[in-house]
Amino acid sequence: MHQLRNKRILVGITGGIAAYKTAELVRELSKLGTEVQVVLTEGAKAFVTPMTLQALSGRTVRDSLLDPSAEAGMGHIELARWADRVLIAPASADSMARMAAGMANDLLTTLCLATESKVLLAPAMNQAMWADPATQRNLDELQKVKGDKLKVLMPASGEQACGDVGAGRMQEVSDLLKALADEFETKALTGKKVVITAGPTREPIDPVRYISNHSSGKMGYALAQAAMEAGAQVELVSGPVNLPKPDRINNHSVVSAQDMYDKVHELIDGADIFIATAAVADFRPETEASNKLKKVPGQDTMTLTMVKNPDILASVSNLENNRPNTVVGFAAETDQPLVYGRSKLEKKNLDFVVVNDVSRTDIGFNADHNEVTLLSSVDEKPIGPMSKTKLAEELISEIVKSIK
Repeated sequence: MHQLRNKRILVGITGGIAAYKTAELVRELSKLGTEVQVVLTEGAKAFVTPMTLQALSGRTVRDSLLDPSAEAGMGHIELARWADRVLIAPASADSMARMAAGMANDLLTTLCLATESKVLLAPAMNQAMWADPATQRNLDELQKVKGDKLKVLMPASGEQACGDVGAGRMQEVSDLLKALADEFETKALTGKKVVITAGPTREPIDPVRYISNHSSGKMGYALAQAAMEAGAQVELVSGPVNLPKPDRINNHSVVSAQDMYDKVHELIDGADIFIATAAVADFRPETEASNKLKKVPGQDTMTLTMVKNPDILASVSNLENNRPNTVVGFAAETDQPLVYGRSKLEKKNLDFVVVNDVSRTDIGFNADHNEVTLLSSVDEKPIGPMSKTKLAEELISEIVKSIK
């Protein structure tokens, strides 16, 4: 079921007793790391409450076609674009009839018309209703019109809530989960946890001043996006940057090197890959002044006593019990980059070091492009110049090869 992590599933619930199963489905999807948005019809509210589903999904349940709190009041368009897949479970005979007729008289039917994502239907109704020629005609019409954009999860046979026995029972939660998972391919990092650091750190001097560097965070953010797209659960620990938070990634904002160290060690348990792209300050002022430091008349210099920051990369690479399978460092150098990069690889017990020459003004800090050399104990591979987005994809691909 790892394929469902980071996916966005819109779960539509129509009026039917099988709706109680859907509450369990929403809970299981949320546990898998899926983003779930529930949409209720008026009939569904007679069987399950918005409060219950909100608690299980962690998102406000939607039920209104004209919602003033939605994007420009256009809730159906907003949700239609958001969803990777739409699952209607249970799909009542009435909802199937309205969909077959192309009606759009509530939020759920409207977004089914507006979405370009695939819709999965899990019908549930009395066995006689399911067998009725009108229902079967509507089913045939839906399959004919929607084609590959519709998948019907045919109902099972058995005893029904009304006491009848026959076809019409909604599939079990485990079957629905499998059907959803089968919609998404297993990618190279599916089921893997990746922790990435990015951006600079800021080491405070006083309440208004700090020591930092020129890192923009662009490379780390690109790697986080590439790892997510490869199927990973990504934990991004970022220093202060002027970048939008990446989508479908767990973002953790920190300021100082000590903050970053603490957050990384909070997250590292169970990680398969650790990638340290952050430009972490090696030293920090020994003390932070409680008030802004003032110029002293006649004094033309200032002395700051600096102390060493914790080495985040080395601390992770040398963990005894829960070291990630692959630990990757970055070496931003201005002189003999390959020499210093290989030294870092060996001294810090790393699996890879990504070396780049930041003395160049056309690549590296703040640039949208970069050119690097990927070092391991057995190989040296130049990559680039190329966009940081493409470079991130190439680096993730090389890291995946090493895991295999």
